[in-house]
Amino acid sequence: MFQPLLDALPIVLQWQNLLAISFGTIAGMVIGSLPGLSATMGIAILIPLTFTMQPLVALGMMAGIYNGAMYGGAIPAILLKIPGTPPSIVTTFDGGPMAEQGRAAFALKIACWSSAVGGMISAVALMAFAPPLVRITLLFGPAEYFWVAVFGLSSVAVLLGKDPVKGIAAACLGLLFSMVGIDTVSGHERFTFEIKHLLDGLDLIVVLTGLYALPPAIRMAEEAAQKGLDKADLKLKQGDSIFNYLKGFIPVWIRSSLIGVFVGILPGTGGSMAAFIAYNETQRVDKDPDSYGKGNPKGVAAAECGNNADNAAAMIPALTLGVPGSGVAAVIMAGLLVHGLQPGPQLFRENPDIVYGFMIQMFLTSVLLFFFGGEIAFRVFAQVLRVPRVLLAPMIFVMAVVGVYTLENSVVSVWIMLVFGLIGYVLTRCGFPLAPVILGLILGGIAEQQLRITLLISQGDWTVLFHNTISQILVALICLVFSWPLIQRWRKKRRDRAAAEAA
Repeated sequence: MFQPLLDALPIVLQWQNLLAISFGTIAGMVIGSLPGLSATMGIAILIPLTFTMQPLVALGMMAGIYNGAMYGGAIPAILLKIPGTPPSIVTTFDGGPMAEQGRAAFALKIACWSSAVGGMISAVALMAFAPPLVRITLLFGPAEYFWVAVFGLSSVAVLLGKDPVKGIAAACLGLLFSMVGIDTVSGHERFTFEIKHLLDGLDLIVVLTGLYALPPAIRMAEEAAQKGLDKADLKLKQGDSIFNYLKGFIPVWIRSSLIGVFVGILPGTGGSMAAFIAYNETQRVDKDPDSYGKGNPKGVAAAECGNNADNAAAMIPALTLGVPGSGVAAVIMAGLLVHGLQPGPQLFRENPDIVYGFMIQMFLTSVLLFFFGGEIAFRVFAQVLRVPRVLLAPMIFVMAVVGVYTLENSVVSVWIMLVFGLIGYVLTRCGFPLAPVILGLILGGIAEQQLRITLLISQGDWTVLFHNTISQILVALICLVFSWPLIQRWRKKRRDRAAAEAA
């Protein structure tokens, strides 16, 4: 287990990789600190620009943006009570009151340390759990991989958004997009509309950039906020020393990290759920639960540690099974595919230096938060909030167009990106999650290929899909995923009825 990590360590410590993870972490903090931007959008813009880089250098930048943005979201959450990223919503509960009490600098330090601890433990979990899981996946055949693809897609579609119906509809849209191009079995063209550029299917980078980079830019242009924060609004007082509170924080960090790792491994959950559960558990076991929501430092620690402990853990199913545990993990998985790296057992067998190097990079980027996230966070990164958001919209748009055009020097790619940008904008305005669309595009081809291989081997016998015990377990999990919203609704009605009878 440790030998592949030791073999990859000298490669990761090369100056190119260290520069990449440092730049990615700083860029991620800046992205996360700007409300409306997210790690997903940052990585989506980055992928076209990393096309000519070495895979490990590109992955290092993605890892840095991932961990950096998840912490960066705490900056506006604490200073403005505006979550920079979705998981940092929970940070506003106690971070905002701490800022009002003049303890904003201390809250940012807590968020920094908690994010770093959660990210490091999550990276260790990735190193510990991914290799054994790969050995299990070697037992999988085409039928099992088909059900894994269906399970991953259904989990993200049903559990990720607030409305399961909209999630399923978004996943079906992604499956439709995956069918564009030449059918690899029959050789027939599908949904190409006689456009030669579509014969090889939709370019994943182009679709990714359009769906995730352009909608935030359009929303910023709509808001047209021409003024950022004043300098006086970001003048922070030196806070307390975090070392005086370590004894109380350590149990919070351990509990929140374990919750974040467990939630991260489950497909379709994400950092928001990890942060909420960690916060609730910390409040439940505390001797003074009423102090939460009023500026309790442990609330900030639990929220930030929980959502960052989800980061690397969400990559465990993505790297081993090709089923990402979150929307950001889906985008990083797309980055792997762009660089010719297919997630699964073959990735560990054929490219061990890259996959184990990426695990080390996830750990190192979390360590870098200690250096970049403390003093620098409230002396430098908080000043990013002074940038008028109306200026960010054209900057994002230009970077997206340049990045996509340089892929193949094709204007057609730019037009496709613009079309998907409008599609993404309409979907987000209507409340549809975007992650199922991307996952449908990625997993649609895999599911179709594995299903056809299974049926060719069995000469059209559909029952072979259910013969194996692993297949039966996966089918049961899929049924549980689809029935979970109904179970939740039934439990809510039961609680409401009990409350009404008690009243």
